[in-house]
This record gives sequence, structure tokens and C-alpha cells, in this order.
Amino acid sequence: MTTKDCILTRRSIRKFKDTPVDHALLENIIELASYSPSWKHTQIVRYIAVEGELKDKIAKDCFSTYARNGEIIAAAPMLIAVTVIKNRCGFERDGSYSTWRKDGWQMFDAGVASQTFALACHENGLGSVIMGIFDQEPASDYLAIPEDRELVALIPIGYPDEEPVTPRRKPVSDLVSYKA
Repeated sequence: MTTKDCILTRRSIRKFKDTPVDHALLENIIELASYSPSWKHTQIVRYIAVEGELKDKIAKDCFSTYARNGEIIAAAPMLIAVTVIKNRCGFERDGSYSTWRKDGWQMFDAGVASQTFALACHENGLGSVIMGIFDQEPASDYLAIPEDRELVALIPIGYPDEEPVTPRRKPVSDLVSYKA
């Protein structure tokens, strides 16, 4: 699969077969995702693979604002929690901010890593959907997220049990402008 094919055919998958995800396959995907760029090569993104009873508990208890995401996670064989190490990305060695975004730059690194992870899943036959709507505090508690990290996304993964159609895209003329 070419990079272009991977980008054009990857879809957010919300229905999964009950086939477990092999841990060796997951580790290969995470190794690929580790090549995503990061602020000053800080590599702050960390993953937690969640299965079984804990995954089901998170699905049941951590989606008061959007229950559908909990249902999707409950049906997936594995959940990936994406975390970042705080106070590294967007900072200088002396602890001062490097840009006006202050510590907000870590979300760029988390986003790039999450998309790279999702593309690597797709290339390896797995489906995924990147979720940002969840109850962060109880999910972080269930996952025992350390104080120096922040939970930023949840990604249910598994073998797809659907083939979503390609949504319509805006024309390039709406997406780019040129200045001279």
C-alpha cells in the first residue's frame, strides 16, 4: 500500500469484529508511530493498551457526555489510551515557553502521533477511530495515569466490521489561499 493509498482509504471505524489484536502486531504499529515528528524530538507520546474488564469499565463509566463512544469502545477488542508527558513539549531546557502556544504544543505532537498510529493500523488491517470526547478524570483514574502525564485521546482498535463510504471533501480551492 502506498502512502497515498493509505491516506485515501483510511476511515474512522466504529464497528469491529471480536477477533483479538495480537500484541506483536500492536507493538509493530507503535514502533511505526514512534517515527512521527515531535517538538525538538522530545517524543512525549506514550500508549496504554487496554483489554478485557478494564476496557469494559472505561466504556461503561467514562462517557457521560457522549454515550455512543462508550458503546464503540465496548465493542472493540482493544482500546489504546494516548498520553503525553507534560511540561516537555513547547518548552526550553530552562523551563520557559518556546512559543506563544505555551504548553499547548503538546497537542500537535499527540495529534500527529495519533494519526500516524491510525495510518499504521490501517496498513496492517486494523481499524481505528480517534476519540476526544470522554470523561478525562475517571478515565485517567482507571488507567492510573501518572502525575507527569496527561490522557489526551482514546483510540479503540480492531479488525473492521464495516466499510464506511468516503465522505465528500471540500475542493482544494476552499482549503488553500496564496499570499505574495
